[in-house]
Amino acid sequence: MLLKLNKSLFLLFCWSSPTYLSLPLLFSDTPLSGNAVIRRQTGKSEIVIKTTNRLAGAIDSLTWNGKEFINSFDHGRQLQSAASFDFRSTDPYWAERYNPTEAGSRSDGAGKTSSSKLISLRAQGAELQTTTRMAFWLAPGQKSSGRLALNDKPLSNHLISKRVRIGYKKLDNVIDYQVTFTVPKNEQHAYAQFEALTGYMPEDFEIFWAFHPATGKLEPLSDGPGEQKFPVVLSTKDGQYAMGIFSPDQPSKGYEHAGYGRFRFKAAKVVKWNCAFRVRNRQGIKPGEYSFRMFVAVGTREDVRRALASLVREKS
Repeated sequence: MLLKLNKSLFLLFCWSSPTYLSLPLLFSDTPLSGNAVIRRQTGKSEIVIKTTNRLAGAIDSLTWNGKEFINSFDHGRQLQSAASFDFRSTDPYWAERYNPTEAGSRSDGAGKTSSSKLISLRAQGAELQTTTRMAFWLAPGQKSSGRLALNDKPLSNHLISKRVRIGYKKLDNVIDYQVTFTVPKNEQHAYAQFEALTGYMPEDFEIFWAFHPATGKLEPLSDGPGEQKFPVVLSTKDGQYAMGIFSPDQPSKGYEHAGYGRFRFKAAKVVKWNCAFRVRNRQGIKPGEYSFRMFVAVGTREDVRRALASLVREKS
């Protein structure tokens, strides 16, 4: 399958992702469609992942055994990536003030279009690759909890590229998820927070677990909210459906007691997990690419526990 590339963003794409230039290119003057499906048989059912044009190629749906695992409502509740920066502000850090987001902006709401711009998409079999120029979560002049946006335009120059493959070695229920954030050259930041991946899930995934590598067991995890150091699993009460996250790249230097978060938003009837990385440098973080690899396990709670145990053993 040819790689489809949005012609209007070609120069930006070339500067940030030269490794893609060896691939065949199909140029189009029309907006690039973000609609794609990948799938793979996993036990008694398929894992099916869908991206949509509404979300500029971000993952809108993940199903297994008749169950939807993603609560995709606005342009923030997906299986997606985002980043945030301090923009050299002397104010206390607040993530949403300078917050490039893969699926789009807060103003996109539950609408049918995204402020983010899809640059490339390739989907075949069980593998998906995309590159997206991310919109800022807040529009200029908007506020988050009373804090004013630091960006002066709605569309950032930050890129997110992802490679998603269902199945990893002998683990059919594991999604190999690799992301690369490209931080542009003309920005000054002393702090970067990469939400390399987050999953917003239906509220019936109500039981939170921490996977303890030393024992290979799942232990109950409080609502928090926030991060701690162990891989996180969210499951239904009966344990028939669960999703877990693990990254061999965790933890970030200086943040050894964080990395895996869990959150419950009762009013919105949604729960979420995330896998976050941080970089701090008083002289300024370097522009360029920041890459992270994660594994998302899907299935029953026991399926997920076994997959995480296997992945942890491989790392050690």
